[in-house]
Amino acid sequence: MDTMTLWHISGWGFAALAAAAVLVGFSKTAVSGANTVSLAIFAAVLPARASTGALLPILIAGDVLAVLTYRRHAHWPTLWRLFPAVAVGVVAGTLFLQWADDGIVRTSIGAILLFMAGVTLWRRRAADAAEEPDEVATRTGRVKARSYGVLGGFTTMVANAGGPVMSMYLLSAGFRKLGFLGTSAFFFLIVNVSKVPFSVGLGLIDGHSLLLDLALVAFVVPGAFLGKWAVNRINQKLFERLVIAATIVGGVQLLVR
Repeated sequence: MDTMTLWHISGWGFAALAAAAVLVGFSKTAVSGANTVSLAIFAAVLPARASTGALLPILIAGDVLAVLTYRRHAHWPTLWRLFPAVAVGVVAGTLFLQWADDGIVRTSIGAILLFMAGVTLWRRRAADAAEEPDEVATRTGRVKARSYGVLGGFTTMVANAGGPVMSMYLLSAGFRKLGFLGTSAFFFLIVNVSKVPFSVGLGLIDGHSLLLDLALVAFVVPGAFLGKWAVNRINQKLFERLVIAATIVGGVQLLVR
């Protein structure tokens, strides 16, 4: 496995990874999808393939904290509708990772980040259109759930970048803030845990990456508490603009690296 241990990372590199871990905790309890910035940081400091495995346990730690915070607000019918399609996407992403080398993975992550930024911008414009969201129980809603589920499963397996896809789906389905956060928390906890055997089988998670995760996981906690404090106080529009800008920069950096 082409990975890095804690001792092979510079002080600035570790500081960047620690900041990314804080942002993971913040995104899980405040702005789902903001951890695409964390993905860009991990992929910049670590080899691209290794970065996906190193980031996964950090994301799971954030998911656990989010579930503990918003567990009473999850909408399980939506979750059960999404999971079969997500499983298809995860398998497709696993096959892709088995075939792709580090350069292809890096380019793919960069392209996915730029695509996610475009999706987020499109969602912001669509939100201003004042159209009625599709109910998840309708035929249109089921088709939408399957489409987003497959895309979300693929992007989360290849690049841990399913957040913006699911954010767009949950918002278009009409979820309010707490329902959005609770449903998203359980969704990503279950999906990310299910990805662990695939990542181990691909060699993306091993003892070296877990040692690095052990050093970083403590930084997730203050980020989660900050997100819980900020969720009702944050200027959402400004923060989304910053996230989109950082995501674009990160995606371009990976494409030209």
